[in-house]
Amino acid sequence: MNRKSRFHYSDDSGPPVQASSNLEATEHRDDSKDGRRDRDASNSRGGEDDATVLCRGLRKRFESLEAVAGLDLRVDRGEIFGLVGPDGAGKTTTFRMLSGLLAPDDGWARVDGHPIEAGRRAGPALKDSIGYMPQRFGLYFDLSVEENMRFYADLFELEEKAWSERGRRLLEMTRLQEFLSRPAGKLSGGMKQKLGLTCALLHEPRVLLLDEPTNGVDPVSRREFWRILSELTGQNITVLMATAYLDEAERCDRVGLMYKGRLVACDRPDRLRRSLASPEDQELPSMEDTFIALVRQQDAQVEDGSDQNTAHSQQGAQGSQEPKPERPDLKQAGEDS
Repeated sequence: MNRKSRFHYSDDSGPPVQASSNLEATEHRDDSKDGRRDRDASNSRGGEDDATVLCRGLRKRFESLEAVAGLDLRVDRGEIFGLVGPDGAGKTTTFRMLSGLLAPDDGWARVDGHPIEAGRRAGPALKDSIGYMPQRFGLYFDLSVEENMRFYADLFELEEKAWSERGRRLLEMTRLQEFLSRPAGKLSGGMKQKLGLTCALLHEPRVLLLDEPTNGVDPVSRREFWRILSELTGQNITVLMATAYLDEAERCDRVGLMYKGRLVACDRPDRLRRSLASPEDQELPSMEDTFIALVRQQDAQVEDGSDQNTAHSQQGAQGSQEPKPERPDLKQAGEDS
């Protein structure tokens, strides 16, 4: 593609757009000053129709393996929801059903008002509402940054004037302006992920499905990726992401712990950690210790025949009912891998 670039940056265009001049401010969003964070109050009076992503009894089998086993989940508008679990827990299968790539065997889901029913994949209108980033880099290595963006714009039949302006803002946000002509295959791992996110956002989706977007990415790029997510949720975009990093889970508004196709627990990170703390503990257990303990509880329930969702997992279906505290200080977040 030998087209003239549609993205022009003059000397007076200013620095790249940032959520804040202070990185710590972007990491710890002040939800009490953010109007969109009235979600906790609205959940107590809102019904299922208010949820942006809603799953009820969602199941998917592959021969004898039940990859997703009766998932109940609710994600609200403007929320960052983290789905955490080991390999094989069912996270990717869940994302493929919610993106319309797989039809569930049982149960149903709704994503931004678009129904997903058992035995049927979602209709084509769903793709206009969501941006989906799979685990594997899905762009063309031999195309440049700009050419990949053009390709995605053509897929969504976007008018050139509209997508070029949107693309310019996204390039500023992701700081990829200087790499427009670089082939995607020659980008670093973190830059590849930012390019994937840029392409997923070109058509202005209202829901982002991110399947382990920072897996294998260096600590600096992981921190930068979270800065971008903070900006997006400030625009009332809903983010549902899978992650293998438990320090990242603590940055989410709520987190669901998935294990063997089941939602073991679901709540705010601080509440999950507090639920396993004993009165004599001087410090709350880490997210890693919390997850391991909850997995062991689940295994014990299966062994004694009392396999059932915990009270915490019911929070996934209902949404949070209490005011959300300030985000914890994650001094090592983005540095542990």
